[in-house]
Amino acid sequence: MKFIAALATLVLAAVASAQTMPTPYNCATGPTQISITSFTLSPYPLCINQNVCATGTGTLSTPVIEGSTLSITGRYLGRLVYTDNHDLCALLASQGFQCPMPTTMTSITACVLVKPNAPPNIGVALRVVAVNGDGGTLFCQAADGVVATTCPP
Repeated sequence: MKFIAALATLVLAAVASAQTMPTPYNCATGPTQISITSFTLSPYPLCINQNVCATGTGTLSTPVIEGSTLSITGRYLGRLVYTDNHDLCALLASQGFQCPMPTTMTSITACVLVKPNAPPNIGVALRVVAVNGDGGTLFCQAADGVVATTCPP
């Protein structure tokens, strides 16, 4: 019985590691201050209780200033199953970037912990929204069917 359970775990891990990230899309309902040309999450699938790094590449029309926020939500069958919120400037400062972030920046990577309450092994509609300190939407990126799993430490 233990052998079957171990084999099933290995098969599940192999299938999960072979997955590719669903294609992200712009979910903003109005103008944005960053024109995103590329958005990725790494590693994928996301690892519960480990960091995931989001990398955005594009053109920034306004400096990112103090008071900026980053909001991450996940929905499954329309129900909210995951939320996480950050001070964007504090998050970026912990990774070597400073606010105000000049418009000359073309690529930013920010890493956050996938919280332990992330639902495992189901595809959620993930939405990542950044709002600048002036209240303008920096960006909104979404992807459907994003999976988090329990990974080896």
